Parts: sequence; structure tokens; C-alpha cells
Amino acid sequence: MTMATATDPIVAYVVQSPRRDMKDRLRDWIPRLVLAPSFALILIFVYGFNLWTLLISFTNSKAFTNFNFIGWANYARLWSWTFQIDPPSNWYTALVNMVLFGGLYVISCLVLGLALAILLDQKIRGEGILRPLYLYPLALSFIVTGTAWKLFLDPGIGLERAVHDLGWTSFHFDWVVNPRMMIYCVAIAGIWQTSGFVMAMFLAALRGIDSEILKAAQIDGASAYATYRRIIIPIMRPVFMSALIILTHMAIKSYDLVLSVTGKNPGGAAELPSTFMYSYTFTRNQMGVGSASAVVMLMTIAAIMIPYLYSELREKP
Repeated sequence: MTMATATDPIVAYVVQSPRRDMKDRLRDWIPRLVLAPSFALILIFVYGFNLWTLLISFTNSKAFTNFNFIGWANYARLWSWTFQIDPPSNWYTALVNMVLFGGLYVISCLVLGLALAILLDQKIRGEGILRPLYLYPLALSFIVTGTAWKLFLDPGIGLERAVHDLGWTSFHFDWVVNPRMMIYCVAIAGIWQTSGFVMAMFLAALRGIDSEILKAAQIDGASAYATYRRIIIPIMRPVFMSALIILTHMAIKSYDLVLSVTGKNPGGAAELPSTFMYSYTFTRNQMGVGSASAVVMLMTIAAIMIPYLYSELREKP
């Protein structure tokens, strides 16, 4: 029988340490190897193509790409189309519609999402049924949503026809075929689809608030309105900002929703920057102008995201 010495643990550690180091290194590298293909694809097909679009926006590209650089001429053309043409150009119409559609879409989704989240947070009966019902539209694509709302709002077969069949023959609701009102129909369809998603974000935030804070507010005699306005909503500020960025991004890139609701956007009545970009790039064979409009869309999103990311990532004093 051999006697254990004081150096035995050290010898065992020295013998086992290379194997342990190899396991630790493998454990560290496996997540990187798994994420590497996705990172490479994002780097190429997102950021790489963004840089390519920026490059093309400074060229005189038409149906095919060329490298005849013309500086800021494409952006100057968009600017002149915005303020110096009468009647207004499609780009001017796209900007006006973007303000109308984006404002209605973002504000309405935030308000409805918050209201639905507060309603479900009251532990009402049937919450397990209502929550999937609110989220169900998000499972549909924008094309399906737009087509359904186009049929529902069609004066010949939709809401107006149904009301006429009930006896109210003076009722008229022809927004989906009225060029001045088409953009509001697009907003209605978008709000219907996305409000449930915003509700889910707000509901998760409400359920994550410390109950002790709410109990303290009740003990102090704060009303429900004051509790939400002064305590709950300020705590949910990061969620509001996240929802704002997501909704703004979805509003700016809305393309399939416009075409499915309006039926290929007749006359450009519901023109948005996304439809303008597609039209000039692939239909009118002015790739340089279309790329410039795409860069403007990207800069609009960046102007919203960068200040938010800066405020969230900067070191707290």
C-alpha cells in the first residue's frame, strides 16, 4: 500500500489540465462555429448589398449596372421632384403618403397594443382565448392580409354591399377605390395585422414589472391612471422604443401590403418610397434613381435607430 504525498493533487491537475483546456476551448468555439454561417450570410446579403446599393446610387445606371459616376445627381433629382415640380411627382406623393401611413400605422398600433395589453393584464376570463386571437393576424403574410381587406372593403362585394343588403342603401364606403383614400385602407390593414404583436410586447413588459412597486403605489393611494402614467409606462420606455423602431421599419418597407390592398397601386395613388423604389428600379429602368430612393429609406431607419442605440449602449454615469 503506497502512501499519498502532498504533490499527488498537483500531478493530477497537471495531467488533466490539457484535456480540460481542450474541452473549454471546444465549448467556447462551438457557438462561434454554429453562428459563423449566419453571420457570413448577413454580412454579405444585408450589409454587402446595402453598400452596393449606395454605390449604384451615385452612378447613371439604367436597366443594367454601370460605373459612370455622376455624384449626387440622383439625390438632387429626388430633391427637385419633391419641391420644384407641379403637378407633384410620384416621389413627392410617396413622401406625403409615408407621413400619413407611417403616422397612423405607428401611433394606432402603439395605442391599440397598449390598450389590449392593459386589458389582458387584468386577469380577465378567457385570456387564453383572446391572446391567440389578437396574435393570429401576425401569422398571415401582408399579401394575404391585404387581399382579405381589399375584398372586405370592395364596394361591390364587401362592407358597402352587405350594409345595402340590410336596407341602408345610402351608406357609402368606397375608400379602397378612391385614390385620395387608398392610403388609409392600407393603414387599416397594417394596423389590424400588427396590433396583436405590439400587444404581446407590452403584455410581456407588464407581467415583468415588480409587483412590490405596484403594491407600494396602491398603499400610497395612487389611482390606477396615475399608476400607469407615472410608474408603469415610464418603466416600459425601452419596450416602447423597441416597438417604435420595429413599426417604423415595417412601415417604411411596406410594399406587398400596398399592392395587395390597392390592386397594383393604380395611378400611384398609394405610392410609398418602397413602391417608388421598385417602380423606378425594375419597371422604368432607372436603377440609379431607385437606388437613391432606397438609400433615403435606409437613412430614415438609421436616423431612428442610431439615437436609440446610443442612448441604450452608452455607459451610465
